[in-house]
Amino acid sequence: MKDFKRLIVWQKSFRLFIDCHKFCRKLPPEEKYELGSQLRRAAFSITANVAEGSAKATNPHKKTYLDNALGSAYEVETALLAIIELYPDLKTVCEINLGICIEVQKMLNALIIKLS
Repeated sequence: MKDFKRLIVWQKSFRLFIDCHKFCRKLPPEEKYELGSQLRRAAFSITANVAEGSAKATNPHKKTYLDNALGSAYEVETALLAIIELYPDLKTVCEINLGICIEVQKMLNALIIKLS
């Protein structure tokens, strides 16, 4: 698992980060530095934790980082749901990102179970 770029969960979460980062440019100015910043940091945290965990020697250590990545994925989901409620005109784009986020969550859950 050392070559994290080959992990499908990393690839999907990296794509999610890029998409969320671009999406945040569409947020109203008052949200770009609040909710947008939180969304970008949480999305990046998923990929960073998957990458960092892949370098760990033992399954319990890897699992810790995947647990952190999963927590960040739930944070991304929450931010996207909040944006849908606050800005219904952004719903379509948010729902696409939500679908990817939920897919990443399922993949992380499967990896965590496998390492347990």
